[in-house]
Amino acid sequence: MPKFLIQSTYTTEGTKGLLNEGASGRRAAVDQVVTGLGGTVEGMYFAFGEDDLVLIVDVPDPASMAAISLTAKASGAVHTRATPLLTLEEIDEAAHRQVPYRAPGA
Repeated sequence: MPKFLIQSTYTTEGTKGLLNEGASGRRAAVDQVVTGLGGTVEGMYFAFGEDDLVLIVDVPDPASMAAISLTAKASGAVHTRATPLLTLEEIDEAAHRQVPYRAPGA
């Protein structure tokens, strides 16, 4: 199952919602969204600085991640970035694939 790192920043309205329902309320909401699409939440952490929330999730496919991302962003309460995470084995496989590529101007 594809794994993604999600980095999120709350808007003012999202922060007010977090203050109202607490971190455990947000965890329940995230679990519902991710498990509803057949995925799992591996970890969820609140942070200081540029990101307010960092998650690692497993979802069935990239379209599921896109659906989660679009829905969260459409709420206006959060800005998110999703980064696919690859295993060591996936990178080893990629490193051994032949790719017909010509650099610009070559």
